[in-house]
Amino acid sequence: MYNKEKVFEELTKVMHSDNIKRDELLRDHLYTKLGGRADFFLTPTTYEEVQNIVKLSNKVDVPFTLLGNGSNLIVKDGGIRGIVLHLKNFKDIKATDQLIVAQSGAAIIDVSRRALAEQLSGLEFACGIPGTVGGALFMNAGAYGGEIKDVLDYCHVVDREGNLVKRTAAELELDYRHSNISEKGDIVLEATFSLQPGVYEDIKAIMDDLTDKRESKQPLEYPSCGSVFKRPPGYFAGKLIQDSELQGTNFGGAEVSTKHAGFIVNKDNATASDYISLIEHVQKTVKEKFDVELEREVRIIGEDLE
Repeated sequence: MYNKEKVFEELTKVMHSDNIKRDELLRDHLYTKLGGRADFFLTPTTYEEVQNIVKLSNKVDVPFTLLGNGSNLIVKDGGIRGIVLHLKNFKDIKATDQLIVAQSGAAIIDVSRRALAEQLSGLEFACGIPGTVGGALFMNAGAYGGEIKDVLDYCHVVDREGNLVKRTAAELELDYRHSNISEKGDIVLEATFSLQPGVYEDIKAIMDDLTDKRESKQPLEYPSCGSVFKRPPGYFAGKLIQDSELQGTNFGGAEVSTKHAGFIVNKDNATASDYISLIEHVQKTVKEKFDVELEREVRIIGEDLE
């Protein structure tokens, strides 16, 4: 176990103490409203601070976790040991010609809206994705036939050693809900999207249509982690769950949405344990009824509550 006082002292040398919180409750910062406490919750304001935090983590051998807004993530009730890095201060979005450069903490929805304002087409699909730019790259987020790999040109990251590195889209090995960002241990700082000129009214019409579809079909009135499961080959996860008569099933405060079976919502102060137990129940039931394995799209990290 590392020395928390020593780590705190070292952290104050590389970033402002106002941006260092101890024993911070993570559910207060995550879209799902789930998760226990982090030993250290850091919100840096410069790229150099991120580099220094990574180097410090390596130097003092402290566990290190990067969090976005957690829209596709469940943090367990025991929280996360070591350093948790949250890039909520990196929200700048800039447009030049047919390129949009967005920092990793910006909402991908806001990037799609900026593209609309600039009359640039290509990010319409992202107008309803609740994650950050960093999270969108991490999982090659997609919806309604579009995905990040269609529009990403390159990004800047901090690697495992704390170096600032440029990575092209091809280098990220983007695939269905996957990139190699996790395997490489990269921290995305900003992404550059290459778009096409379009007509404002046409782009807006597509975004309005997709927004209507999303709002009419998805349970946006409750916190959730979005689509819980990947699409199994030849099937739709939501249809399998619906046909298994699981809608409305609840474990504690977590419930299989009655509006969209592919979603599990935090209906009443659910714990991460409630959520995970319900996910496992859904997987078991669908396997028994249809002999189909549902693979989680949502990630689960952290420690169980002791």
